[in-house]
Amino acid sequence: MPVISGRPGGNCWRIYEKPLEVGAEMNLELLAKELGNITGGRVLVNEPLKNHTTLRIGGPADLLVFPAAVEEIPRLLEFAGQKDVPVTLLGNGSNILVRDGGIPGLVMKLGGSLTRVEVKGDRVVAEAGALMPRLARIALEHGLTGLEFMIGIPGTAGGGVVMNAGAHGQTMSQVVTQVETVSPDLSLRLLPAYALNLGYRHSMLKNSSLLVTRVHFALSPGNREEIRARMDRYIEFRRTKQPLNWPSAGSVFVNPPEQAAGYLLEQAGVKGLTIGGARVSEKHANFIINTGGATAKDVLQLIEVMQEKVMKQFGIELKTEIQFLGVDR
Repeated sequence: MPVISGRPGGNCWRIYEKPLEVGAEMNLELLAKELGNITGGRVLVNEPLKNHTTLRIGGPADLLVFPAAVEEIPRLLEFAGQKDVPVTLLGNGSNILVRDGGIPGLVMKLGGSLTRVEVKGDRVVAEAGALMPRLARIALEHGLTGLEFMIGIPGTAGGGVVMNAGAHGQTMSQVVTQVETVSPDLSLRLLPAYALNLGYRHSMLKNSSLLVTRVHFALSPGNREEIRARMDRYIEFRRTKQPLNWPSAGSVFVNPPEQAAGYLLEQAGVKGLTIGGARVSEKHANFIINTGGATAKDVLQLIEVMQEKVMKQFGIELKTEIQFLGVDR
């Protein structure tokens, strides 16, 4: 069985730190064929991850698999452990930066594959790959309130609970009741919300080797028109305040206790700063956009400049919300 020792975060979980030692292209093809016998989903070889991240940046994954069912995940992890293949899991590819050398080993993408949602009364159970805006709309269809804040968050249920995603004064911690996970020994564990230590953009899952497979929510009956009106306001707010017309990874930095990161960055004069194809949005200073052909190296250098400017002017160290994955080219 594999030893899960990585560090999950955001819409991704790093399961292994050991690099993949696959010397020949044919070995990848053979591994892909074997994976195809385990999963009913797609298996791709040397797939550019820029096609699977919201920032549209990232080198190739040796192997990229889209699990067709939650029940396949333990089997895929077991296979990877037997082959000594490192595993990285992605949600929707938002809030991450994949380095230009790509991600060695096996990448499992849950967003777009594990998306089933079940509604029973005021309870909702979502697979980890279900997109948060879709969850908000499903809740609306059933006249349930509590998920409106998700309408503008381009992440998954699994990634959202790991980071305790939130917006407009609400967070996952207010609606999550429990999560289903796969543990390092490949056993299934059900964790109640109180055990997750949910805080600002944090949960115990962020530094845990547990892998979220399903998220359980408790909502409340509400008026559909009022729910829809709130969602419309949130969508309009996002449209006017964020650079939705450009590829981005969302907020680059978490807000420090002293002040919102966007305010500090704007006061430090970073809007419009450009390195290569990466630019600080002129609409929101806490967003980096890909203006075309940006590399991970461009983004990393720009992040350093942004941090330096805020430190110089305010003496505050900004910490990244974006998760960094992969290897340099």
